[in-house]
Order: sequence, then C-alpha cells, then structure tokens
Amino acid sequence: MKIGDTPDPCSVLTALNRVRERVEVEEDAGRLKRVLEETAELLSLAPLDRLFPEVNADLRAQYLGLINSFIRYAALPICDTDSGTLPAKSYEDIPDKAQTVSAVLLALSVQLQKALEENRQAIRSLVRTLVPTFCIFSFTHLQEQPWTNAVSRKSARELLTLTVGLTGSRSVQELLSGKADEDQKGFLGPVLDTLQPNLTKENWKRNQAVKHVFSWMLVQVGRPWLTEYLEKVFPTSLLISDDYRTENKVLGVHCLHHIVLNVPAADLRQFNRAQVLYHALFNHLHTSEAALIQVVLPCLLDLLSVLEKPPAHSGLPRKPNRFDDVLRHILTYMEMEHKLDLRRVYAKNLVLFIERMDIVIIRHLKRLERVIVGYLEVSDAPEEKARLSILDALQKTLQIAWPRMERRMGSLAQSLLRFLVDVSSESLPTELKEQLITQASHCLLLLDHCSKGKLQILLRELDSSCVSEPVLKCIQKVTAAPLCQ
Repeated sequence: MKIGDTPDPCSVLTALNRVRERVEVEEDAGRLKRVLEETAELLSLAPLDRLFPEVNADLRAQYLGLINSFIRYAALPICDTDSGTLPAKSYEDIPDKAQTVSAVLLALSVQLQKALEENRQAIRSLVRTLVPTFCIFSFTHLQEQPWTNAVSRKSARELLTLTVGLTGSRSVQELLSGKADEDQKGFLGPVLDTLQPNLTKENWKRNQAVKHVFSWMLVQVGRPWLTEYLEKVFPTSLLISDDYRTENKVLGVHCLHHIVLNVPAADLRQFNRAQVLYHALFNHLHTSEAALIQVVLPCLLDLLSVLEKPPAHSGLPRKPNRFDDVLRHILTYMEMEHKLDLRRVYAKNLVLFIERMDIVIIRHLKRLERVIVGYLEVSDAPEEKARLSILDALQKTLQIAWPRMERRMGSLAQSLLRFLVDVSSESLPTELKEQLITQASHCLLLLDHCSKGKLQILLRELDSSCVSEPVLKCIQKVTAAPLCQ
C-alpha cells in the first residue's frame, strides 16, 4: 500500500478505498491485523500534503468510512439475549483488536495534529467529522470492563488525549461541553447523534458497551451545558432505568440523578418530565435490592425539591406533599425490613430526609419513633452503620422537632439506656464503641433539654449498682448538665 507521489486527491482516495476494501473483505484474523498495522505505518510515514491534499466532502466521507471499518474490526459481539450480557470469554479477543485499531487512529490523529500546527484551517472540518467516532471508540475501551485490559485502556486514554488536543480543548469535559467564554459548542451533540441508533429501545441491549459509554459521557457534562441536550439524554436514561435487571436500573437512575442535579428546575418541570420521573423512581422503592435503593433515595430527594415549591414564610401550616408520601413509604418499609444491608441504606438516607423536611417532620413522629427504637435494638456489627445513622437521625429529630419530643421522652430514654447497656457489653472495636456511646449520650442530653430537665430527675433515681461503668459515666454526664429552664 502506497499513496501516490503527487498531491492528487484521487491518489489518497484510491489508497484509502483499497485499504477499506481489504479490511471489509478479509476474513483471516491474522492477515486483517497485518493490514491494520500496515495502515498505521502508511499513515505515519505519508507526507501531510499526500494525506490531506484537498479537504472536501469526498475526503471526509472516505476517512470516516475507513475509520468505521477499522472500528467494526474491534466491535463487541452482538448480544441477542434479553439480559443484554454475554459471558466474559466472549470478549477475549477484543482488547488485542482494540489496541490494534487504537494504533491506527493514533497515527492518523498525530498527522491531523501536525496539519493543524501548520495552520491548515481546512483540516478542522475533517477533525470535526472524525472526533465523534474517535470519542465513542475511546469511551468504549476506556473503562474497566470485560472487553478491556490494561493495555487497551492505556491506548484508549492516549487516543482520547490526542482527540482533546485536536479540538483545542483543555479537558474531556470541555471537549464535550464546549467553551462558554469563546462561544464554542462542544461535541456532545454530534457524539449523541452518532450513538443514537444504538440507544433505541430495540438496540441498546445488543451492545453491552453502549449503556456504559452513554453513562460515562453524560456525567462529564454539567451546568449549564446539559440543558441543551435534555431531549436526547432524558429518554435514554429513563429507558435504561426501566429495565428489569438491577444493574441497568442503577445505571439509569445514576444518569437521571445527574440530570436532576445539572438541569434547571424549570426545564425539568417542562412537558411534565419531573412528574414522569417521580413516578418512575417511586416505583423503584418497592424493590428489595439495596444497591438500587441506595441510588433511588438521593435522586428522589433532589427531585422532590424540584417538584415541591419551598414553603412561603407566611406562618401558615405547610400542606402535605410528595415529601410526606415518600417518607411515609420509607418508614413503612423500614419498620418491617430485616435485611441488614437495606437497613443501613434506609437509615443513612433517613437522616437526609429529616434535614430536608425540617419542622414538618412532626407529622411523622409516631412512626419515626417506632423505627428509631426498632433500629437501636438490632446490631449490624462489625461497623454498626445502621445504628450510627439512626442515632444521627434521632439527633436531627430532637433538634428540629424539640417542642413535640417531651411526650416521647419515656420510650426514647428507655431505648437509649437499653442501647447503652447492650453496646457496653458487646465485643466491638474500642473506637467504634466510644463513638456509639458518645452519640447516644448526646441524644440523651438533647432529650433532657426537650423535657426541660425532667430526664435528669428520672436518671438520678436509677440504681447505679446495676449498670456498667461506661453507662454510669454517660448517665452522670447527663445529670451533671445545667438544667434547661
């Protein structure tokens, strides 16, 4: 293979066409790999005026077609199963193929960069044509997946770095988002357009990499740029989150949460998007998968701030809204949940809901009290994450809803004292045990303030001979605190 000696567009088009034909008709894997290696050498050694004699539509189409034929060589096998996954052994030869293709694309990228440095402005149109394909290939092989290895990931990173440089960007985020100060649009739109045929309801599970490419790319783009692409990214994220496989649901909700955080509330409410998303997320709350609940609850919490207007400072009571509906659902499930991993997730996110709802948490105190008492009774050693979170939730509740907590002093104080006795006798790491005891002590102090010192009176009547030293110190700390008038 050799490009002609004269800078004639026909000569480079002929050479590229011959390479493409060989790649597409060659069936022997070994010979096909040699064709790609020879092409990388050809691109590296050919003079720039031979490679890019006159950048026009024909040349751009020829280069794009050639690159697509290379990428098909390293394409993942099609998955026709409903699960959208294949065994890891199905991808055994992909890393080596991807590395070979990366070498060709890297050689072409280097030549494009040289042409740009010579201030050949016409090359920019060729760069704009090729960048979306370069990006998708790089994103596909950039992440740690069954179809990548350390070498193929390194090659993908090198190609992505060169691609960023070709566009004059300073980072991948700027490559996709554009430059606000220079009014330069990014490549997220063209990349999504190139990827779109593989993101349809019928096709997105046929290539296992597509969802990961979409997700990785989406989270690189934030405010204010993401709003422009909302029509393209929202339906796809919703589609992935609606799958029956938990891993796809988690990935889809992860994408949706990024959208909620990076798109203005007015745009989310437009065309009823936020309401549709709320119903989709609420349906996920019925699952027993901790991994899914862990991503759904924070997403719902941020979405509710979009759906529900902040209360006016008028002194009027706040009407029940979807915050109350979600918290009621969470507390119901928390009461009957026995799986420790789910209890940890619920307890951790309960704190966030209490903080966000503020004083209206008083509507749910009865059920919240039952949940707190129940969670304090069950150990989730060795880390005790659930009980640490539930103590944090109790502290927040006491600080926010203190006028209503005196009537609940009896049951909560009894539960906390029982908790202290249990923890002091359990075999836990010293630091963790001290943390648990300190938090419980703080809850007792807050409870004493809520009851205006009545708890101190009750604690002084306890028989100190029947409690352990750590518990006795905790009680003495509470009884020694200044009385709250």
